[in-house]
Amino acid sequence: EKFDSLEEHLEKFVENIRQLGIIVSDFQPSSQTGLNQKLNFMVTGLQDIDKCRQQLHDISVPLEVFEYIDQGRNPQLYTKECLERALAKNEQVKGKIDTMKKFKSLLIQELTKVFPEDMAKYKAIRGEDPPP
Repeated sequence: EKFDSLEEHLEKFVENIRQLGIIVSDFQPSSQTGLNQKLNFMVTGLQDIDKCRQQLHDISVPLEVFEYIDQGRNPQLYTKECLERALAKNEQVKGKIDTMKKFKSLLIQELTKVFPEDMAKYKAIRGEDPPP
């Protein structure tokens, strides 16, 4: 709901800029009054947008979102792609953890074969039962 006011002000501002562009592109001396009025609306619009800033001071937007917008892409894709990257990274890290657990298990087995007394002490210190 705190975004609604900002969105409304931005839409008005964009519409004023569009109308200003039309006036400027086909400027006639008789349209000077309309031009001045639109310029005043722009100044007022910027002031209204600036007032919304106080309500949104705690919001931070990653720069990548603006890059998506600049490229004409939907900014909601940024969130989707971030989640997909996080899931992929999670799977990758999970695979590494599983591999390290298997390595540890195999290492303990092999060390137990070569150094049975030392490994029994190690397992006792760790609170693990020695293998039967």
